[in-house]
Amino acid sequence: MGTRRDFIKQSSLVGLASVVNPFETLATIPQATTNEKTKWADGSRLVVSVSMQFEAGNQPNNADSPFPKIKDGFKDLPADTWFQYGYKEGIPRMLDNWDKLGIKVTSHMVGAAVLKNPELAKEIVSRGHEAAAHGMNWSNSYNMSYEDETKFIKDGVDAVKNATGATPIGYNANWLRRGENTLSVLQELGFKYHIDDLSRDEPFIIQVNNKDFVVVPYTLRCNDILLIEGKGFSTDQFFNQVKAEFDQLYAESEYKRRQLSISFHDRIGGTPQMVKTAYDLIKYIQSHKGVSFKRKDEIAEIALHDKTTIRE
Repeated sequence: MGTRRDFIKQSSLVGLASVVNPFETLATIPQATTNEKTKWADGSRLVVSVSMQFEAGNQPNNADSPFPKIKDGFKDLPADTWFQYGYKEGIPRMLDNWDKLGIKVTSHMVGAAVLKNPELAKEIVSRGHEAAAHGMNWSNSYNMSYEDETKFIKDGVDAVKNATGATPIGYNANWLRRGENTLSVLQELGFKYHIDDLSRDEPFIIQVNNKDFVVVPYTLRCNDILLIEGKGFSTDQFFNQVKAEFDQLYAESEYKRRQLSISFHDRIGGTPQMVKTAYDLIKYIQSHKGVSFKRKDEIAEIALHDKTTIRE
């Protein structure tokens, strides 16, 4: 498998038209037979969903970083370089890692971060990964009016679409804190799913404006921003925590539909030590029969067309 440099050299990032639509293959996926140990319509025993958050480059001053907060009115210059690492080193390194592992991921992209690095956003999509929405900037939207939140989300979608050619159909609010209007706004704007829900270990369908809307659950337990930055885990601790999560879900998947979520952030998950840890972890997971890695838009599509999907 080539490196990111090889990819850029060969494609010059102009191959958007040739990106494979993951939904085109859904109709041809063999259905599981009744004697197989699976609850997924495509025959998977367990599905793994990996997130790669694209946020750096638009962080507000005094955003959470390894450095103590600076006095108001002053620019936090060293913290800025910590965030810059996310788009200079982190995402490019993770992209090569996903290629080596042969998996596709979902990247929730902050609109203003995409405007700062449009070619990187374009490359993510060109290499077969999903571009999902993450708001226009790092602002909270739960306290916005319906009209303001609609504009906030739509501006983020437009930034991603203009840079990548892909229209996001999945959404992640800042720190998962959606508001009472968020789902209605998303349904109105044509979204199919959101991830701001920790209540299950499998996708499910809810009704929004009397229409089906998918919840593809997210994770805090297997999330680098919480474990590595928040709790100060070592890479070994991160590996063992996610491995334990997988082992238990894999055992449960013999009897019920199970999904494992793992989340990486550009400036955290893209460090050399975390990329090596992610490689080892995913190779371990791939050694188990019946495990598949899917983008969140693929998971949402499967859930919508499976009559056995849980409805709430």
